[in-house]
This record gives sequence, C-alpha cells and structure tokens, in this order.
Amino acid sequence: MEKLTDDLIYESLSVVEEIPYGKVASYGQIAKLIGREKNARLVGKVLSMADLYGEYPCHRVVNHAGRTAPFFREQKERLLAEGVTFLENGCVDMKQFRWKA
Repeated sequence: MEKLTDDLIYESLSVVEEIPYGKVASYGQIAKLIGREKNARLVGKVLSMADLYGEYPCHRVVNHAGRTAPFFREQKERLLAEGVTFLENGCVDMKQFRWKA
C-alpha cells in the first residue's frame, strides 16, 4: 500500500470538494480520479482525518456499494438532507446518486 503523503491528502480532498450537492462518490472512484486506482483504502484514511485540513463534504463519500462509514453517525442524516435516498438495505441508491465525474 502506498504511503500517506501531503500530495495524496490534497489530491483526494480536492476531488471530494468537487462532489456536487446531492451526489455521492465512492472511495475507489476518488482513487481512480487522482490516478491511484488501487488506493481506495488510503483515500478512506485521508477522509477520516480531513477535518485536520479544513471543511470538506466527506459525507458525500461512501463505499462502492453505497454503504456509509461505520463511525460517521451524521453521514446518513446529511445525505438525506441533500435529497439522497437509501435502499431498503441501508445503502445509498448508487444508480441514482453516483457522481458522474
């Protein structure tokens, strides 16, 4: 696994900043957009520390299946407030709300 660097942190956060209101992206999608396709978990690590670098809409990032982060209690509430809907299994409806970056 690649090391967490300032470049990786700022590249990841700059993509997160672009996710539109009412849309979501996956960790893997962000990793791919910054040219680090195999680093989805590292993107997750970056987002877990994002508040150290400023305010970013990290609540708009979910896993590939649309599952929210386990320790981010407000994530679902914030997404619902933006009009994002969830399937019966508790995951975001990725077909409807995935960001087409």
